[in-house]
Amino acid sequence: MKNQVQLITYVDRLGGGGLRELHALLGRDGPLAGLFGGVHLLPFFHPIDGADAGFDPIDHTLVDPRLGDWLDLKTLASELPVMADVIVNHMSADSPQFQHYSAHGENSPYAGLFLTLDAVFPQGATERDLLAIYRPRPGLPLSCTTLKNGQKKILWTTFTPQQLDIDVHHAQGRAYLAGILKRFADSGITMIRLDAAGYAVKKAGASCFMMPETFDFIAAFTAQAHTLGMEVLVEIHSYYQRQIEIARQVDWVYDFALPPLALHALFNGTAGPLKAWIAQRPVNALTVLDTHDGIGIIDIGADASDRERCPGLVAPAELDALVERIHANSGGQSRRATGAAASNLDLYQVNCSFFDALGGDETAYLIARALQFFLPGVPQVYYVGLLAGANDMELLAHSGVGRDINRHRYAPDEIHAQLQRPVVQALCALIRLRNQHPAFSGRFDCPPRPGHQLALHWDHEGQRLELEIDFAAPAAVLRASAAEGEAQVLTLDARSAPQLDSLIRRSPAG
Repeated sequence: MKNQVQLITYVDRLGGGGLRELHALLGRDGPLAGLFGGVHLLPFFHPIDGADAGFDPIDHTLVDPRLGDWLDLKTLASELPVMADVIVNHMSADSPQFQHYSAHGENSPYAGLFLTLDAVFPQGATERDLLAIYRPRPGLPLSCTTLKNGQKKILWTTFTPQQLDIDVHHAQGRAYLAGILKRFADSGITMIRLDAAGYAVKKAGASCFMMPETFDFIAAFTAQAHTLGMEVLVEIHSYYQRQIEIARQVDWVYDFALPPLALHALFNGTAGPLKAWIAQRPVNALTVLDTHDGIGIIDIGADASDRERCPGLVAPAELDALVERIHANSGGQSRRATGAAASNLDLYQVNCSFFDALGGDETAYLIARALQFFLPGVPQVYYVGLLAGANDMELLAHSGVGRDINRHRYAPDEIHAQLQRPVVQALCALIRLRNQHPAFSGRFDCPPRPGHQLALHWDHEGQRLELEIDFAAPAAVLRASAAEGEAQVLTLDARSAPQLDSLIRRSPAG
């Protein structure tokens, strides 16, 4: 993966078209040309509008025809590296595999592909067994179903009844996942994200989440991907110490602790918890502020299994206050999209655009982006965040799905208008700076500063960039210097785009 800012987007929600239209936006002559070193295409499989916006594929190896086909994707991938999701935990109840199993039961070749309660607990499950299962959402991961042949089954459904968990160790499960990898590799995809990988392996009497057996599965699957020339990103929301452990065993992880810690620093005027994280965070990370999901809370809180011995990066009262501040900054909109207020419940996330989580404060937003870009790792920017997007309350009201508040559909003319906003122009200039300045290929340093301040410095062969943030103000200063010559200093705000671009022009890479 290139050490440049990556884009994460739905194919049809940035420009309102398909793969060809997205290619036109990102390609050589498009308005976003040269801005990103790669693009993560969120599920584009058949269908994109199921129970979970494409994360419940009927056919994981078929591009939804409304978006184009594999040739269109391969054309895009020939110009811009593409990442795609491999949904390893489940498939749709409308898949041909399950429909065959439902009609024929044990006579179907797919019998055993779909996990049942009995398959995991052949001796029966006790109350203790069921309560030991880690849950990201309320209730048990089980759904009672009557098959077409009249049989009744209790199926394993980690997320929704429409998303049926598969047995990744079953012969059909292995063949299914191998077929996805082959299809991706043949289409030029060079990086995959393992979606819901933490839940992929189930074991009686265990948490069924990130167990040693889960790591074994991830390692084996990653090895398969490597043989096909693909890197692997593992998506895990969990206690921060566990994330550090996971990072040691995989290619890439997300820095999901960064978004809430950035908000905490800006809300409280202190960088203490953020500095504690910077001192230990994994560097093989994609740094994010926003994704297609909500803003994670579990990632900086205490370990739910042992809160006393495993405290969080932020105290419980401060974490509660952070959530309430997001709700207040968004005028209560995030409250209407979070927890019991909306379907697709995630107990560990607040649903809100990052811009609205900051109350639309443009300077604070750019400070958060500069922080993201200056931390070691590879930055990834969500398409709504690229345009400093607001909450989409109309879409939320239409779908009733909380995360849709941050999944706006941008028409081409709307993209053009948003790109004219000074805050968006400044963000694009920050992206260009991160992509092109030679300092970011050098040595990183985080020198000591008082509690409300943070310094992030990069240096490569005398080319030096320094970001100094005062969270109490809040304000940020960027300083660029070379081995010879006068340093250039600018204060970061929505009018900074020309000065940021001048820092690139003055560097050897520029």
